[in-house]
Amino acid sequence: ETRRLSFHGAGWPLFGIQLLNAFLTIVTLGFYSFWGKTKVRRYLWGGTELEGDRFVYHGTGKELLVGFLKAILVFSLPVTLLNLLPLFLEPKRIVAVICAILTYELVMVFIPVAMTGARRYRLGRTSWRGILVSFRGKTWEFVKIFLGGSILTLLTLGFYYPFYAAKRHGFMVAHSYFGNHRFEFDGNGRDLLKPFLLAVLMTLPTLGLGWFWFLARKQRYFWEHTHLDAIHFRSTVTGGRLLALHSTNFFLLVLTLGLAWSWVTVRKIRFAFAYLNLEGLVDPAMIRQDAQPATAVGDILAGFMDAGFDLGT
Repeated sequence: ETRRLSFHGAGWPLFGIQLLNAFLTIVTLGFYSFWGKTKVRRYLWGGTELEGDRFVYHGTGKELLVGFLKAILVFSLPVTLLNLLPLFLEPKRIVAVICAILTYELVMVFIPVAMTGARRYRLGRTSWRGILVSFRGKTWEFVKIFLGGSILTLLTLGFYYPFYAAKRHGFMVAHSYFGNHRFEFDGNGRDLLKPFLLAVLMTLPTLGLGWFWFLARKQRYFWEHTHLDAIHFRSTVTGGRLLALHSTNFFLLVLTLGLAWSWVTVRKIRFAFAYLNLEGLVDPAMIRQDAQPATAVGDILAGFMDAGFDLGT
């Protein structure tokens, strides 16, 4: 049996939410932005339907505000101190170089911390039919994958990327749960190496547009190797359709000076769902609630670094 996700949201209501959020954020000197972001997510999650039931987002603006304050201490304070040290220590040039290196290393560690934190929080605040989703991966394990993969990709002039991408994606999927049932991923980077090499060879002849076909191939491969018990995922997206989507969205944003963001977000979600099929069945009685703790610190860090995952949020 094949099923699809559907999205019932629209551009105008989302634009209205964003417009009100912008006004209240200005009036409150930025404090309302956390509640505004929560409103957007509730609208997007609530507009997503599977088998007649909508998803629910349980996060709150207060959680994001508390996460923001903690993130300032965890990330912004150390970086600020490192930038100020050269003003007080001698010799200034050597201290500045050392501080720059330490800042870079700190950021490189915080990026994977933010990615896992954002996933843990957003999944942990998502439910369907009353069953919460969760992410249970250990942050330090992903930090090692992220740093090791980044270094190997650099040393191999980019050719390690397919293996690195598969490991990153596999970690995120394999540590995600729906209730007490775990998602699984059985893909590997070796299968993506040939499409990647072809994309590299076709970069100049296609003026870089050939990479959309690799991205579509990667997306299809990742979904085809993901399953939840007896449910398997199938993606039919193609490079041409992906190119058309991004090109149209780009021109919409440019021509409207960014005001089309709401419509672009809706288009992206509907596009993703249109080419994604869920095949197979799972007995709902076998799935039990198994909530996990999560904080908004990683979600805020992801916002700082643009390192999170989202549906336009």
